[in-house]
Order: sequence, then C-alpha cells, then structure tokens
Amino acid sequence: MINSLKENRQTIARLAGSLLALVLLVILVREESGAEITAAMKRISIGFFLGALLAMFISRMFVVVRWYILLRSAGVDISFWRTAMITFTGLFANNFLPTTIGGDVVRLAGAMQLGYDRAICLASMVADRLIGMAGMLITLPLGLFPLLSLGSSGLQAVSFGALFQKGWDFAKRTLEVFAIWFKKPLALIAALGATFGNMIFIFLAIFLLITGMEDHVSYWLIAGLWSLTYFVTLVPISVNGYGVQELSLTFLLSKFGGLSHSESLTIAVLIRLLFIITSLPGAFFLPSILASMNNQRPE
Repeated sequence: MINSLKENRQTIARLAGSLLALVLLVILVREESGAEITAAMKRISIGFFLGALLAMFISRMFVVVRWYILLRSAGVDISFWRTAMITFTGLFANNFLPTTIGGDVVRLAGAMQLGYDRAICLASMVADRLIGMAGMLITLPLGLFPLLSLGSSGLQAVSFGALFQKGWDFAKRTLEVFAIWFKKPLALIAALGATFGNMIFIFLAIFLLITGMEDHVSYWLIAGLWSLTYFVTLVPISVNGYGVQELSLTFLLSKFGGLSHSESLTIAVLIRLLFIITSLPGAFFLPSILASMNNQRPE
C-alpha cells in the first residue's frame, strides 16, 4: 500500500488540491447571496449566452486546426474530420474523466487506434501544448500590469516562481520535439495563428457573458486576466484546474474588472460550463478509444 501511495503521490496531491479548491469555492458561494448569483445569471439573455457558446465552439475548432496543421506538416496523412474526432474526445476526457484518464492520453490512443505513427503524434501533441502556451505568454503582460500596480500586496497574491517553473521546465525538456517543425516555419506560424484564433474566441465568450450582465470590462483586460488564470492552472495543484480556475478568475475579475464577487463567480462558473458543453461531441467517439487503450496500453 505504501508503494502504491508513493507511485501515485502526484495524482493524490492533485486530487487533494482539487478538493481543497472546490471546498473554498463552495465557501465562497455560500458567503455570497444565492439571490445575487441567481440574479446575475438571469441578467444574461439567451442571445448573449448562445453567442458565448458559439464563440467557445469556434475556439475549440481552432484547437483542432492547430493540431491538424502540426500533424500534416509532420507527414501524418490524417483528415481534418479524424483530427476533430480525436481532439474533441480528448477535450471530453479532460472534462469528464479527469481523475483517471488525461485528454492527451486519449488523443494518443485515438491516433494509434487509427494507425498513425505513435512517436510523431506524441511529438505533435507536445508541440501543440507548447504553441498554445506561447500564445498565452504573449497576452500575459496585459494581466500582469494591473497586478503589478497593486505593489507588494499584489505580488504576494501570486507566486511567480511557481507560476512559470512548470512551463519553463516543460519547454526545456521537450524543446527537441520541434526539430520536425523548425524545418517548416510556415507550419509553426500557421499553428500559432490557430492559437490566436482559439484565444480570440475564448476572450470573446467571456466578453459576451460580461456584456450580457450589462457590465463592461475591456476586451484586452479580459485577455490578460484569462492568460494569467491559464498559467495559474498550470501549477500542478489540482486536476485539470478544477476549482483553481474558478477561484482565480473570480478573484481577478472582481479585483481588476470591477465586477462584484457574485458576478465574477457567475462568469467563472459559466465559462467552465461552456468548456464542458463544447466538449460533448467527443462523447460519441470515446468508447472505441477507451477499448483501444485497454488493448494497446500506451505509455
């Protein structure tokens, strides 16, 4: 049993972190008036919500495009439809199977099930994540500037060493995977362009929800605050950022966006809901990929 705990200590730590974050989130919800949260949700018309949902779905399609570009430029003869199928299955796994199966593992298993080269697919997934991280780094200063304006109290609220260490270590360990794409700079530029498309529509979804509540937060400030939230969730203290993402976004929107705690919490919860809804197409393909994983057991 001790050996089992040692082998799974990282997973256990993340589960504990997620549980703690969710408990804090529940406490925050209880401190806020339920009537205020309900009122904030009712202020968002169905039109604005559907607009945000459409924007989020478009952002997911840009994620598909990014991976498709990387796979095709590496010589993998895969169709756009198959790339979308595997990508949405991975997104679904991230949202609904976070404690046992990671979305990247599901994506790799799906690619292997369809007969594509394991090494190339794995390298493309690492490159896909690094390019997504690079895009968020570009807009991160838009969120750091307001935080730095708070002085030492703001700096104490975020541990910058922990914030960037994971991404920096990850980049150093896996930089060699770009050897394939360094020879094809146009593919890298196109993949980065897809990343910007993904980001633009995520920011737009948040902007529409806030506008739907008849509040106003600058689109560029939203871009910076979401980028900051993104890097906070990279710190490995929870599973898939559950709880941590909601707490971070609630704090940032209320502190720098001028929203009330109930409004900020409403936006944070709705954004999570939009991510979940737009991943649902992956449920259709998940059973066959899980069956493949049981047979192949990829590392």
